[in-house]
Amino acid sequence: MIPRIRRLLHLLEIDRAVFYVLLLRGWQFLVGPVTALLIASYFSPDLQGYYFAFAGLLALQSFLELGFHVVIMNGASHEWAKLRLADDGQIVGDEVAKSRLVSLGRLIAKWYTIVSILFVPFAIVAGVIFFRGSPLPTAEWLWPWCVLVVLTSLSLWALPFHALLEGCNQVAEVNRFRLWQALTGNLVVWICIPLGAGLWTCVAIAIVKLGWEVALLLGQYGHFFKSFLSPPSGATIPWKTDLWPLQWRLAIQGVFGYFSNWIFTLVMFQYSPAVGGQMGMSWSVLMAIQAASLAWVQTRAPKLGTLVAEHKYGELDTLFRRLTLLSLGIVTAGGASLWGSVYLLHVLHHPLAERLAERILPLDSLGIFTLAIILYHVPHCQAFYVRAHKREMMLFAGVFSSTAIGTLVWVLGRKFGPIGAASGYLAVVALFVLPYQTFVWRRCRQERSKPTIMPVTDPTPVSPV
Repeated sequence: MIPRIRRLLHLLEIDRAVFYVLLLRGWQFLVGPVTALLIASYFSPDLQGYYFAFAGLLALQSFLELGFHVVIMNGASHEWAKLRLADDGQIVGDEVAKSRLVSLGRLIAKWYTIVSILFVPFAIVAGVIFFRGSPLPTAEWLWPWCVLVVLTSLSLWALPFHALLEGCNQVAEVNRFRLWQALTGNLVVWICIPLGAGLWTCVAIAIVKLGWEVALLLGQYGHFFKSFLSPPSGATIPWKTDLWPLQWRLAIQGVFGYFSNWIFTLVMFQYSPAVGGQMGMSWSVLMAIQAASLAWVQTRAPKLGTLVAEHKYGELDTLFRRLTLLSLGIVTAGGASLWGSVYLLHVLHHPLAERLAERILPLDSLGIFTLAIILYHVPHCQAFYVRAHKREMMLFAGVFSSTAIGTLVWVLGRKFGPIGAASGYLAVVALFVLPYQTFVWRRCRQERSKPTIMPVTDPTPVSPV
């Protein structure tokens, strides 16, 4: 029996890293209706809008973080091809690669210290401006927002070290900690909401999240990070030549990408706080489905980078094709299941089902958003492939598509509500993102024998639910 299960897991490309991500997303998918029911029962429609708008505003960190965590993961994976983790948790292997890795770790510590400090006043002021004049009394949202921003800034400082661990092929352990974050975070939500914590529930979630991050970085990987306390002994990774050529492209995409990932809830909030709550709840479920399906490719990003560094392009293409097809099937099945579940809520005519249905987008809008998420999945996978080559060839696609999505969502969403926002989003994805990024991906495969942009050495904050 066990050998058959192992063969099935191998066939489905499920290793420990993917397993923990699937457990995480499966847990979120299972407990999502429970959380949604509690929100529908204890939050007013307007308060629900604030709850999800908080997540959209916290994503403003992309304007300061500048996509550095993606660069870190890919850069570390190339160095880790010559390194390994000893039994005592120390980094061992090629001394040149170790020295370069240490230089990367010390660089990101300085960078994110500055970013996390700047984030606090930046996000607090943005929240005050956005919520000013909204229906909820200032006292009910201001202090929770300020405390949440401070806690998020601390988690923001820890973000690059997660990326560093993932680049060093510790994806499974990082995902295991994220699973525990989600389990305890949901328990806190289920306690706080019935007790009348309101928006302070978001603060409680942030405290739990930060606690697990401290446990990961200082506990299990304490010996790993000791290597970064001393300056590098030899070679270093020059930021200007090895990191900046990729980072500035990701930075621009990250800033513009905000408008293609987080603007929906905020626009709908301006249309109506209650509709913003519907959008936020629906979008959080769609993002959970997307994240779960991307697990097959995302957790293999360090492996893809290693194959590129070793010039094993045939193995790289075979692995990528298999992972993409599997994950595409998962996101399609997940999207169809979501729409079907909401449809049942509408036809059951049960008070509980009707209450939940009222807090989610109408079926037509939800269906269009779901189709767009499915179509967007292939470009997401292609981005991991391209960035494994330490290249960023999708700058134009990211800037243009994000600008177009943001503009159409703003114009059509404010005028026609969710159906307008969903239609604008689908139009950009189907007519531009999918065909253009497929063209770029093909060009990357054709040009990888040529010199790359960089010398050889990809949620959001996540929704508070």
